[in-house]
Amino acid sequence: MSSKPKVVLWSKTGCHFCGEIKSYLESQNQPYENIQVDGNDALRDVLETKYGIRYVPVVEVGGDNKYEALLNPDLEELAKVLESYNQAV
Repeated sequence: MSSKPKVVLWSKTGCHFCGEIKSYLESQNQPYENIQVDGNDALRDVLETKYGIRYVPVVEVGGDNKYEALLNPDLEELAKVLESYNQAV
């Protein structure tokens, strides 16, 4: 049985796309860490340093200290990344 990849969702309250991603991950029984950037410019600074952006959602998927970032995630793209990770493990 393969282990699920680690998923980190950078989101904010009221973000429709963030909510869709959370719902999808939960429907797939995919554990994830949610980092809320609401009112925390330091977290947005982290996104800017890592990826050159300050907006959410951002989804990081991976494991073993290797992560793939989805900067403009949609559910189809997220499903493909999760599936490819699960096949590789």
